[in-house]
Amino acid sequence: MDLKNLAAILDPQAPADRPFIIQVSPEGDEQLRLGYGEARLRIAALARGLLKRGLGRGEAVAIVAANSADYLVLYMATMAAGLVSVCVNHKLPRETVAHIMKDCSVKLAIADAERAPLVGSLVPTVAMEELDGLLDAGSFEPVDMAPEEVAMILYTSGSTGLPKGVPLSHGGYLWATGATPEQRPGIEGQKIIIAAPLFHMNGLFSAKMAMINGGTIVLMTNFMARGFIRAIDRNRVAMITSVPTMLALVMRETEELAKADLGCVTTAVTGSAPSTAEFFEQMHRMFPNAETANSWGTTESGPLGFGPHPDGIPKPMGSLGYPRANIEVKFVGGAETGATQGVLHIRTPALMSGYLNREADTKKRLIDGWYDTGDVMRRDENGFVFFVGRADDMFQCGGENVYPGEVEKLLGRHADVAQACVVPVPDEIKYQLPVAFVVAKPGTSPTEEALRRFALDNGPAYAHPRAIWFVDELPLAGTNKIDRKTLVDRAVATYARDDAKRV
Repeated sequence: MDLKNLAAILDPQAPADRPFIIQVSPEGDEQLRLGYGEARLRIAALARGLLKRGLGRGEAVAIVAANSADYLVLYMATMAAGLVSVCVNHKLPRETVAHIMKDCSVKLAIADAERAPLVGSLVPTVAMEELDGLLDAGSFEPVDMAPEEVAMILYTSGSTGLPKGVPLSHGGYLWATGATPEQRPGIEGQKIIIAAPLFHMNGLFSAKMAMINGGTIVLMTNFMARGFIRAIDRNRVAMITSVPTMLALVMRETEELAKADLGCVTTAVTGSAPSTAEFFEQMHRMFPNAETANSWGTTESGPLGFGPHPDGIPKPMGSLGYPRANIEVKFVGGAETGATQGVLHIRTPALMSGYLNREADTKKRLIDGWYDTGDVMRRDENGFVFFVGRADDMFQCGGENVYPGEVEKLLGRHADVAQACVVPVPDEIKYQLPVAFVVAKPGTSPTEEALRRFALDNGPAYAHPRAIWFVDELPLAGTNKIDRKTLVDRAVATYARDDAKRV
């Protein structure tokens, strides 16, 4: 297919009566179905309606809403019309959303009732619930776009400072969606569950992979662990996409899991955070018929990085895979050959041209055409790559570098640990000390002393947590990743009050 607009990826071979989207509630109950035929007509009518409002090529339309079938339809219609989709994290503070509206010169916002107050006074706004008023029925062919023209703008969600706009091109994402044709047999006519928010690359790209391969999207309006299990069982979902935090919450729902039949799942993909071999073994037990995969991507460089080894060497448990064709990688700070570890720099056809209106930030991250991911990776002797942690999460303890992801994986190997998050607290002597928040597996009661001893026996002494607090669950940020900033603040306050914890 020689496509010239990202919106044209919707599989033309998919029968009109095949479900395109099955929208389900957080409890897993079906709310509506939209077939491929209906979706094609609705995307065309919305594209026509947007242009009828006088919007011009390359102008930005913001979507400020929870997950829904119409969210995806609007996302596609905007790009089909030659406009730019801006998928806004509606969990951001009001002033940050206002910055986004101004930063990318939004001309029109579509917002659901709960989020409309965020943007209604800033830009012309149409209610998502009144989207039918925008429809202009009729045929419409997606506008031919140059490869470098912007299809969408996503905003990175940093823990400090204003988020940075990342313009992503039609050409780059046409490459990304078409780079893995071997996935079609596992997706065509099958159901894929998406529970991640659609303002995040993970959810959006999973949706596009379903579209181009003729799959059916089971779309949760919001993630809830029990509802996730029910939706998989009731809809006989074949493929799940997730982040480790979501699956850790699912694993705790032992009663719901006992009632469900998840043997329908043949592919289970997780990513965006480090995971242990033990975690993947738990995934195998939960989805006994599934092939599991550890995915990796960034907003700036694209959703793809690694895949199978070209020589057919089996992928080790927990590995991201081997660099895919047309992707170049190098490990800064590591050796050029053999096993090594360093910060991953990457070049891909989906690489951004630069941050929107942020020249200084662009220069920091784009270096001679390479994107500095900030991710510390390890490469083994066969070229397989493993995620170690974030370079900017790294902190120093007594002159030694501590990577929280490595300590979390170590704690995750303990039989009683379901999930762990390691953060630093200040110390007058060591500068910073590692401490941990731990979620225990159901039915277990690990002690702080037992886990500290486990860490000392199995890892470097300087990296062992000096304090461990047990919690029912770890707080999540808007992207369903662990909210480290909240835990850092909690750890600093708690550690300062508890002199007995000082080491």
